[in-house]
Parts: sequence; C-alpha cells; structure tokens
Amino acid sequence: MAEYLNAAMLLELAQRAEQRTAAPCMCTKTPLDGWHSQPLSLDETQFKEVGTLAPEDDPEPTYSEYLPGKTTYWSADAPIAPRYFPYNRCAVWQCTLCDRLYLRYTEGGGYFVDRRIRAIQSALIEDVPLPE
Repeated sequence: MAEYLNAAMLLELAQRAEQRTAAPCMCTKTPLDGWHSQPLSLDETQFKEVGTLAPEDDPEPTYSEYLPGKTTYWSADAPIAPRYFPYNRCAVWQCTLCDRLYLRYTEGGGYFVDRRIRAIQSALIEDVPLPE
C-alpha cells in the first residue's frame, strides 16, 4: 500500500513539486485545476503513485465535504482538505514528465464509476479538523 500522507506531508510534497515545475504542463490539454473526469487522452503510464490520503486505520472515512464560502466540489479554488471527502479517498500521483502532483479517486454511483483527477496546488491545501 502507498505511504499515508497527512496534510503537512502533502503540503511539503506539493511545494517541492511546484519548485521543480516552472514550465507550462504539456501532459494534458484539459485544465485540471478543479475536479474533472479523467480525460481519456491522459496517458496513465506517465504517472506513478507517491502516496495516499486514505488513512489505513479508517475503514469508512467521512463523506462530509469542506467547502467554505461559495466554493463547490467542482471549483478550481476549492480547498484541498485531506480529512474530508473526496480527498480522504484519494491517491497522490506524480507525472514522470513534468513532476506535477495530482489527486485521483474513483467516484461510484448507482449505475456508473467515474475516475476523477485534480491537480494539486499547495496554496489550496488546508489541514481542517473534522467536527466532533
């Protein structure tokens, strides 16, 4: 299983990746600043899993979302709050071509499954505790 990353570890990893990625990304034509269905044109062989935000000791993480202000699930400026849905079900992947980091998880509904992906921006990572 991939290494568990808490918010501080994710922030450090994201900041290091951003320091190495000054050039514009040419890996996908679809902007991935907010959540998107994974583009079919995205070459999965260029990604490697570097960690997970899913705690191993939590068999059923919360479905509560952290969306302050007017942000929505799809917003490009929505915070990345690792303890909240959908982040608490995400794997962290790194592009081997550009070093950028991405969050990926599979959204499951009654009649569908949708692989979702979002680019990680360190400025959006927030370590927000769950309500008691």
